[in-house]
Amino acid sequence: MLDLAHTAPKPRVIAGAKHDWELVIGMEIHAQVSSNAKLFSGASTSFGAEPNSNVAFVDAAMPGMLPVINEFCVEQAVRTGLGLKAQIHLTSAFDRKNYFYPDLPQGYQISQLYHPIVGEGEVLVELSPGVARLVRIERIHLEQDAGKSIHDMDPNLSFVDFNRTGVALMEIVSRPDLRGPEEAAAYVTKLRQILRYLGTCDGNMQNGNLRADVNVSVCRPGQYEKYQATQDFSHLGTRCEIKNMNSMRFIQLAIDFEARRQIAILEDGGSIVQETRLYDPDRNETRSMRSKEEAHDYRYFPDPDLLPLEIEQTWVDHIAATMPELPDAKKSRFMSDFGLTDYDANVLTADLESAGFFESVAKGRDGKQAANWVINELFGRLNKEGRAIIDSPVSAAQLGGVLDLIASGEISGKMAKDLFEIIWTEGGVPADVAAARGMKQVTDTGAIEKAVDEIIAANPEQVEKAKANPKLAGWFVGQVIKSTGGKANPAAVNALVAAKLGL
Repeated sequence: MLDLAHTAPKPRVIAGAKHDWELVIGMEIHAQVSSNAKLFSGASTSFGAEPNSNVAFVDAAMPGMLPVINEFCVEQAVRTGLGLKAQIHLTSAFDRKNYFYPDLPQGYQISQLYHPIVGEGEVLVELSPGVARLVRIERIHLEQDAGKSIHDMDPNLSFVDFNRTGVALMEIVSRPDLRGPEEAAAYVTKLRQILRYLGTCDGNMQNGNLRADVNVSVCRPGQYEKYQATQDFSHLGTRCEIKNMNSMRFIQLAIDFEARRQIAILEDGGSIVQETRLYDPDRNETRSMRSKEEAHDYRYFPDPDLLPLEIEQTWVDHIAATMPELPDAKKSRFMSDFGLTDYDANVLTADLESAGFFESVAKGRDGKQAANWVINELFGRLNKEGRAIIDSPVSAAQLGGVLDLIASGEISGKMAKDLFEIIWTEGGVPADVAAARGMKQVTDTGAIEKAVDEIIAANPEQVEKAKANPKLAGWFVGQVIKSTGGKANPAAVNALVAAKLGL
């Protein structure tokens, strides 16, 4: 089991002109459900299709068209809830959220306000070994996405693409438990990792499949503790929401700017207006988008076209039985089974592909050595060439073959790196390539001893120096290995040099 013992990080403190201030952050993550069809229609969800080509009649709000729930999207929401240790509501309901926008053809969004499908859960966000923030999840509800307005194709006209309209989203709402920009980015990273392990969202932020709305407020030191004790939001400052963030770096920059903006207003005697804001990365500033709406502004009411959604506990139990091993559990197992450090285990469990590759290499081999080769040699080369691990020219079986040759003593560490380079560029079975290229260590002690004797006989002055300072014996080791073309077994050379010099 994962050891969840941890210390909570200290909140980010910002020094104002008059006072110290603390940050309070809550997140609303919009995660696109991994599904081939939309939430209420059979239209495709494929990205990059021709504009308005993935649109069913119900998506376009044609008269008389009725929504039909996609069972798989419901399953994905339940799976996500289970992955976040959340309560699954066997009865939930859909509501209409009414507002006008050109890319919302119905004039309302089908969402869940009063009865979401998933209740309270949690996410443990590790910031450094032994330091983590436990973020409470308030709810996860299903809703349909809107379309996309396009303003840069014509100087006089705007266009609308309805391909995203009706795509299933999970809105994952946290409590205001995050206390700094770095924590907020780490939370999104961890949540994205969990969703990708579960297979419920691909986490592609560039395509808009994972977007964050960031709620930021500031308070004086001590006020947050009062909120924690009472859950009374009046102890906290007025929050502003920064919409549609899709970059970890921009999330941090936006939070920092917004916090300082609010502090300046408060210290100047003003008050914060609750509103929705946008972040401009070119100017590194947030700007007002609209006043913050409350639930009554949207005139929510139960969707008359959809009955309450009722699911059975046996179905939930079946989904729970098919859950994959999640990141925290996998990290704990890697540390236990393979003797990895916290850092190495974090790197190797960052995504499923990396974890699977490492585990294939490490199976039946030295786990620490496998981790070292995967992280330093393989990942280093992949990063240098801008490749993903699924595109690696060296397979797990090939890398494992290189490690087997090292373990058997047939090749040295230096030879292994040369062999890795050949496999990377030319492919092949490592043992066959090493044999064909004559890449085999000299383990014949007789041949090595002859080379040691020749080097010692030719360098009497170095012999005296080495006897006076045993650390200089390494010079003889290097000369012997060099004289054998790098093929002499280093361990055998070290032993023979020490014996010959009487060290």
